[in-house]
Amino acid sequence: MAINLTLNRIVLVKEKSARYDLPRSISSPRDVRNAVQTVMYLEDEAQEVFGAIFVNMKNNIIGIHELSRGSLNASIVSTRDVFKTALLHNAAGMILFHNHPSGNPMPSPEDKAVTTRLKSAGKLLEIEVMDHVIIGDASYYSFQEQDVL
Repeated sequence: MAINLTLNRIVLVKEKSARYDLPRSISSPRDVRNAVQTVMYLEDEAQEVFGAIFVNMKNNIIGIHELSRGSLNASIVSTRDVFKTALLHNAAGMILFHNHPSGNPMPSPEDKAVTTRLKSAGKLLEIEVMDHVIIGDASYYSFQEQDVL
């Protein structure tokens, strides 16, 4: 008995290209904050925006993506969607980021849970979650700097 199969091709499509004054590689949480603020104006956002910077084996930036947009104080983060984008980029690692519209960058229990969940998934997929940076008003919180990651 013959089975009809549909063949699909999955690709990441570059919809637009722009030049940004970004560091070639990420070496500190301050670099993360500066890179994100160059591409996205998170301090002006009235809702939480969650994203990731994807890097290659040399920690060179290969993509910065908004992955979720939420409400005033929450954003639903799908592990599947985060890693789908990482895999399409052939990323070796990622640095997570999101903003707190309140301006206070201290992590919530939900922020800690999401970070733990994504770090665990990254280990299985061999894509390192290198940091999670929460951006507030003229300040940030780095899980790596606080030795919580």
